Amino acid sequence: MPNSLFIVHVHVHVKPELVDAFRQATIENARQSVEEPGIARFDVDQDLDDPTRFVLVEVYRNKEAPAAHKETEHYKRWRDTVADMMAEPRTSRKYVNVFPDDAGY
Repeated sequence: MPNSLFIVHVHVHVKPELVDAFRQATIENARQSVEEPGIARFDVDQDLDDPTRFVLVEVYRNKEAPAAHKETEHYKRWRDTVADMMAEPRTSRKYVNVFPDDAGY
């Protein structure tokens, strides 16, 4: 799959009293993340039924881009800021896109 994107879904459960602070910090991280050359898309999704649960959908142009992302100052700031906001450790799953088979539609 030479044209495939590398996608990471990060599942986060936030302490109820810290949802707004988490949203603010995460949106700021996402705004800066989409400026990185290796990131094609960075979504922040909040569960409608349980607003303490979020999914970050990180779409990278290649498998090396996540490591580069984790070296940025904005990621490190986000990581440190939200560490104590989580009700449980965050988890992630890695995917490859099937359709579309490249970055376009």
